[in-house]
Amino acid sequence: MKTISKIAVLALVLLSTQAFAQNYKFGHVDMQELISLMPERDSAVVSLQKYAKEMDENMASMRQEFQKKYDEYNAKQKDWLPAVLEAKTKELQTLQQNITQFQQSAQNDYSNMQQKLFAPVVKKARDAVNKIGKEKGFIYITDISIGSLIYINETQSVNIMPMAKKDLGISADKKVFDPTAAAGASSGVK
Repeated sequence: MKTISKIAVLALVLLSTQAFAQNYKFGHVDMQELISLMPERDSAVVSLQKYAKEMDENMASMRQEFQKKYDEYNAKQKDWLPAVLEAKTKELQTLQQNITQFQQSAQNDYSNMQQKLFAPVVKKARDAVNKIGKEKGFIYITDISIGSLIYINETQSVNIMPMAKKDLGISADKKVFDPTAAAGASSGVK
């Protein structure tokens, strides 16, 4: 009799645990795809490209100035007095150092600008996912774009991408732009 009551209690515990577990809601989303669909991301990309173009133009101008002075140096160094030659040599070395420093500074500035421009976009996407998680009662929502998720049971985990698109005002049928597909379509390559 004790054995039957223990089995009954165990069965009740297992059934209640199973029923309780079925109330859990799990979700997943590809955050990289979601962010790439956001219009704010497109604006950030355009701004970053403009910033990079300005930096490239400054670099080209510096290199052009260096090349001009280097060519002059090579053409006239035989005619210069030693003091002038030394001054022109130092000037070229200084220009080369300035170019190197500018390159290093430009890389840091570009990274900082990228962070500055994309941080609000990422925050907006995360806020939307958090809002959906709270409103829809999800236990957790995983980001499948980071590559550490090995398996998703689609019947147990909800893809919240459609909800996130709706929350962010992104058209349901909008897809990530594929430049290789666009290049193939415009060039006639299949």
